Amino acid sequence: MKAVGYIRVSTQDQAESGLSLKHQEDKIKAYCEALDIDLMNTEVDAGHSGKSLNRPAMQKILSMIQAKQIEAVVILKLDRLTRSVRDLGFLVELFEKTGVALVSVQDSINTSTAAGRLVLNVLGSVSQWEREAIGERTKAALQVKKQQGQRVGQVPFGFKLAADGESLLPETNEQEILSVIRELRSSGLSYRKIAAELELRGIPTKKGGKVWQAKTILNLCQIAC
Repeated sequence: MKAVGYIRVSTQDQAESGLSLKHQEDKIKAYCEALDIDLMNTEVDAGHSGKSLNRPAMQKILSMIQAKQIEAVVILKLDRLTRSVRDLGFLVELFEKTGVALVSVQDSINTSTAAGRLVLNVLGSVSQWEREAIGERTKAALQVKKQQGQRVGQVPFGFKLAADGESLLPETNEQEILSVIRELRSSGLSYRKIAAELELRGIPTKKGGKVWQAKTILNLCQIAC
């Protein structure tokens, strides 16, 4: 099995001392020798955080995986590969899709075996669950802010920011425009015809433009109509 090793340290001090890098490399070499894994070379990311996959050596390995130039990636621990839940999920899918094995020495993971694939799939499922849980908590928090009249993202049509930079206050002119849109919609006009009518009346958009889009009217009606 042709493999490439991957080692990483996050701080420049660790990179300059070389102690942690050498420790990782020695452990990976010993493991590969014991299991007759053909370790072609070891890629190094020195002084790079595990919060992102945007690292030179990692990007090289990802390219090798996509090109099917290797059969396995050997690491000392999973946290050397990534510390991101989202990126772990991505990598789990990539290894499974390409058939490239992931071998983690200290975590006893080897996806060339059924047991190793099971462990990694469980980790991937946990990663997905955590992403969804974070999404649900974020959505709930944003909903609370909306209910409290605080800004969430861009200032919505019909409102303006209060002096505190967070709370929303009704914007008189835009509220009047919303009233017009509601009246036109209740009269049976389509979103496209409402947009055309606003343009005909010379009513400006939130940014002062003269052209209204049907999709914009739809979004406003979902909120205000």
